[in-house]
Amino acid sequence: MDPVRMEIDQETREAIREAFQDLVKPVTVNVFIGPNCQYCDEALKIAKVLEEEAPVKNGEKLVKVRIYEKGKDDEVFKRQSIERVPTITLLDGVIRYTGTPSGEEIRGLVETIIRISQEDSGLDSETIEKIKELSEPVHVEVIVTPQCPYCPYAALLTNMFAFEAWRHGKKNFIADTVEAYENPDIADKYNVMSVPAIAINGVLAFVGVPYEEDFIERIIDIVKRGRKVAGPEVLSESATGV
Repeated sequence: MDPVRMEIDQETREAIREAFQDLVKPVTVNVFIGPNCQYCDEALKIAKVLEEEAPVKNGEKLVKVRIYEKGKDDEVFKRQSIERVPTITLLDGVIRYTGTPSGEEIRGLVETIIRISQEDSGLDSETIEKIKELSEPVHVEVIVTPQCPYCPYAALLTNMFAFEAWRHGKKNFIADTVEAYENPDIADKYNVMSVPAIAINGVLAFVGVPYEEDFIERIIDIVKRGRKVAGPEVLSESATGV
């Protein structure tokens, strides 16, 4: 059975519909697809379910899907620095899912959309202040699989860091949730043996879901050192990994 492909049953739709009752402001979901793409239809299916189950406010859906096709919309691909398909992005690309957010990952994506809509990351004020002080580019890759129950929490935490950076005018913090089955070269790059695995600027920093305060401190540490390593290095393991 293909672990990436999944049927979104009525129970899942109802759960999404109920969760989306908390939406406040519209959120745009961008879906990047291309030719000869094995999982693009799957990514489109998930995005369309999110749009269909979102409520209407002032005559418009609170989740809007925009579809961009490689070869036709290359300027948008370039603007959001999209290199792989399928990719799903929010906030002009600072939050992205490289690969299909299927299985458990749908939960994290739904919660991410809700928090963006509510303009509330849920992060501690101290963490937000430290994010605001970041000036160098940050690229966090969260390696996940559809079956991993902890992965949505790691992705959501990373997404909210990028959301706070974006809210304060910093668009060089990228939260990138990478589906391992579709992107095995990225998982292999970091010698990922269990998920979630989190890399910061090319350094494998956590295996498992980090505590918020440890996460921001590790980001600051790696950015300050400006580490450039030939191969990945595990700097820490959290107690909540699988």
